[in-house]
Amino acid sequence: MRLIMFDMDGTLIDSGYAITNTINYVRENLGFEKLEKNHILEKVNDPSINSAEFFYGTKEFTKQQTKLFEEYYNEHCLSDLVVYDGISKLIDDLKGDFTLAVATNANSAYAYKMLNHVGLAKYFSTILGYDSVKNPKPHPEMVYKILDKHNIEKQNAQLIGDSHKDIMAATKAGVDSVLVNWGFSNHEKDAIETVLELENKIKAKFS
Repeated sequence: MRLIMFDMDGTLIDSGYAITNTINYVRENLGFEKLEKNHILEKVNDPSINSAEFFYGTKEFTKQQTKLFEEYYNEHCLSDLVVYDGISKLIDDLKGDFTLAVATNANSAYAYKMLNHVGLAKYFSTILGYDSVKNPKPHPEMVYKILDKHNIEKQNAQLIGDSHKDIMAATKAGVDSVLVNWGFSNHEKDAIETVLELENKIKAKFS
């Protein structure tokens, strides 16, 4: 068996508005000013920063922050949700030849709800969120967990994401990866620009 793992936000779906609005909602409740959308999305994907510290000024996410975030996100995560062009067809083309999974730093229940809303959830054998592991990406735990669940060797797997957190998680687990540039980061190098290029990368890996 062969496995392809996808990041969700910024890779399969553009959920940028929901993420931005939720972080700004939490910030406003804590007395901070709103931040600009592109700035938020860039920082969400940056493995070199502490997100809790950057967005909310605390070393770790507090119960209050998590509660505010999840309440707002649960209510608004389906609005302005768009599947990136070409992704639905790609997933449909891959489903016969590969086990497909999602490894996301979002909550598993919201991830399922969002992917179901855009018609993609049914294609994925596993939708694994941060709440199912001790250590989210860039730690490799998520990747290991999906490999173990489907009993697939690491050389028969590939991870696709729009963030260096995705690539780091794959690399640490010894899994091949592809960095895409249509998501929330603007990568200067080593990233592909189109779904057609992604399809070619997958074919090249598994041919």
